[in-house]
Amino acid sequence: MSTMKLVGVCLIILGGVALFYQGLTFVVPRDVIDLNFLTITVNETKTIPLPPIVGGVSLAIGVVLVMLSGKK
Repeated sequence: MSTMKLVGVCLIILGGVALFYQGLTFVVPRDVIDLNFLTITVNETKTIPLPPIVGGVSLAIGVVLVMLSGKK
């Protein structure tokens, strides 16, 4: 498989995932209270939004790269 085709397939997969999820969500520990017999951790959920245009552009570029790599 050529490098251009591999990059195209990866962009297609990442573009589809970006369109489906539309953001990255992760959990960050915010406050930790540590007593000798008790530990309290407060987790905060943060989200980084991904606009649908990012997924669409990635998907389109991936399709173009796969199509161009097929031509000889």
